[in-house]
Amino acid sequence: MTSVFLVDDHALFRAGVRTELGRVLDVVGEAATVDDAVTGILDVRPDVIVVDVHLPGGGGKAIIEHVLAVWPEATFLALSVSDAAEDVVAVIRAGARGYVTKTIDAEQLADAVRRVHGGDAVFSPRLAGFVLDAFSGNAPPASDPELDQLSAREQEVMRLIARGYTYREVATELHLSVKTVETHVSAVLRKLQLSNRRELTAWATDRRLL
Repeated sequence: MTSVFLVDDHALFRAGVRTELGRVLDVVGEAATVDDAVTGILDVRPDVIVVDVHLPGGGGKAIIEHVLAVWPEATFLALSVSDAAEDVVAVIRAGARGYVTKTIDAEQLADAVRRVHGGDAVFSPRLAGFVLDAFSGNAPPASDPELDQLSAREQEVMRLIARGYTYREVATELHLSVKTVETHVSAVLRKLQLSNRRELTAWATDRRLL
């Protein structure tokens, strides 16, 4: 039976995935943070690691990079609420074998785990195009000078605010204080030379960041 390690910082969601996958796969470990994930994965060496993309302390990309540096044979499947092109491309470039969104049902997720374990690349339908574009010879430059001004945390805050989250909801999602979120938003608006949330949403939409 395929062994799986789960990484997600939302305990309730992680428990649900563990219960569903545990019916057909061998869930051998779980973690909520980058450090705990790296330690746990390298300790149990599962067949597949199902990892969330946005986590405190560096996110799924950091986990993939740290683990693969020590254990190159590790197989990762990203599972995220985000279907933003740059999130997909970033974790695939880091070394994930697939990327599915959290709208997937339990049977489809179990199938995706088995498929990446078997060597397939697996993506939710609309995400495959992002990867093909990014790795084709005609792909546009991955770098965006304006976006590159923002730190990783500022980019996380920017996306959530642009999607309509309140400051308090962003604080809960990213495990920050409301004051810290306000500081990040101010920095984002200043760096991008924008005035308000409406302009930020339009800016992010134009770049397909939502």
